[in-house]
Amino acid sequence: MGSAEVQRRLSEVTASSGLVHHFDARDLMTEQGVYRTFAETLRFPGYFGRNWDALVDCLDDLCGEVTGGGAGVAGVVHDADLLLQTEHFPLFVSVLCQGADRANSAVGLDGDSLDRPAVPEQFVLELRDFECAKIAGRIEQPDLIITTGRGFVGAALNPEEWH
Repeated sequence: MGSAEVQRRLSEVTASSGLVHHFDARDLMTEQGVYRTFAETLRFPGYFGRNWDALVDCLDDLCGEVTGGGAGVAGVVHDADLLLQTEHFPLFVSVLCQGADRANSAVGLDGDSLDRPAVPEQFVLELRDFECAKIAGRIEQPDLIITTGRGFVGAALNPEEWH
């Protein structure tokens, strides 16, 4: 997504009373930094386990004061170029996709209806130097479907692997 498209989508979140949360990539350079920063910014519960699976679980179950009362939530990672060379970057993208996929669904992993409505959730990684092929190659993995276009790289869970 180009910058105008990103701004349009973020405006849609706030227009529907959802909330946009901002992350500085410098705080996400280590796995522990990811856990700490996401827990603080998105107000994870005290029992958050500080691991990737727990991060997915908490992204799936954000409190109303973080999501605009369930209206929606967007997370924007600024200067995400810094993360491209970290070892955890591909897993980080997968975890964001997993958390958003689960939050966006009103059905649990077992196929049963959840006792909560779906919460629109999305993440945007803003990059200064945008090389589509380099980014797509860095996050390509079997559990994700990568799409590219003019000014964007999109990642979503591969339904053959996840559903």
